[in-house]
Amino acid sequence: MTEVAFVLGTEAEAVRLAPVIRACERRGVGHAVIHTGEHRAETLERAAFDRFDLSAPDITLDVGPGSHGKQTGMMLAGVERALAETDPAVAVVHGGTNSALAGAVAASKMRPEVVHLEAGIRSFDRSAPEETNRVVVDHVVDHLFATTEKARWYLVREGITELRITVTGSTAVDALESVRDRSPPESEVLGEFGLRAGGFLLVDVHRRESVDDPERFRSLLEGAARAGSARGLEVVRPVGPGARDRSEGPGPDGPVPVRTVDSREYATFVRLLSASAAVVTDSSRVQEEACILGTPCVTVRSETERSETTEVGANRLSPCDPDGVCRSVTEALDADGEWRNPYGTGGAADRILDALPVSAEREEVVR
Repeated sequence: MTEVAFVLGTEAEAVRLAPVIRACERRGVGHAVIHTGEHRAETLERAAFDRFDLSAPDITLDVGPGSHGKQTGMMLAGVERALAETDPAVAVVHGGTNSALAGAVAASKMRPEVVHLEAGIRSFDRSAPEETNRVVVDHVVDHLFATTEKARWYLVREGITELRITVTGSTAVDALESVRDRSPPESEVLGEFGLRAGGFLLVDVHRRESVDDPERFRSLLEGAARAGSARGLEVVRPVGPGARDRSEGPGPDGPVPVRTVDSREYATFVRLLSASAAVVTDSSRVQEEACILGTPCVTVRSETERSETTEVGANRLSPCDPDGVCRSVTEALDADGEWRNPYGTGGAADRILDALPVSAEREEVVR
């Protein structure tokens, strides 16, 4: 019997949902995984499913890339068919991807009760597609699981009743603990790249507005390189297929001293993030993970959906000019590095499963 269907399509969703899927396996809850194909199936399975020892998705839609409208529309039709086939009592989506939007909207028109993990995250930048997705998902689902009290407050402020909201902490803590238990030791990973703990800055940027604008991208790298040089720190950027052409090569003022390394495998990246002196990023996920791991973070954006990280002093927003990035990285390195992790101490996956309208012991739906 399928009690819970997980709809996902990106590595970030797979990583965050993996602890909940594993909890279902451990506690005997019948479940199915529907992979939309927002990211390529082989990439997602290698990066996340294999790392967490999860079975391959039960249904793969292979939607592939496309405009937001085309991709979401294809997902809506595909998820509807997949939900009809699996007939779950509960459908679970995560975050603000097109997969989450399609999954939530499709399920809301069908039998399952719909659950949104990481509900209430807000950047208040409506020009960002993921912000629109988050808001829509939060207002069509039945149950909202927030990572922090601040996220809960945002939901209440938008008129959502508190009876539908549960604060669980973040499954990112569970995922990071699992990766540390299951991956090669830090010393082995650092040795592979010739790095030492605390001896390098990590640069992880992937948004189109960061990497597709050559001038902006070069400014970002120059600022990081300048800050690293002043502290005797190498600047390292992990890249995946297709990224190297954008990050290498000389600019008008000569090459930027940033080393690219051929790894975007999640467990390896976590080791690098944990061992780095600081990280420069534009990623929502990395901001949260850096805060949890105790790594100072500089976010080259004017806003963040992870405002808890800036409030506790783990993260700084920075303009994307060389002086601004250099100044922000220097401030991050000079900070005392002690902050309270706002995302919990682990166990979020079990709290989520406890709160789902299913019984893990009797494997029957609670009506």
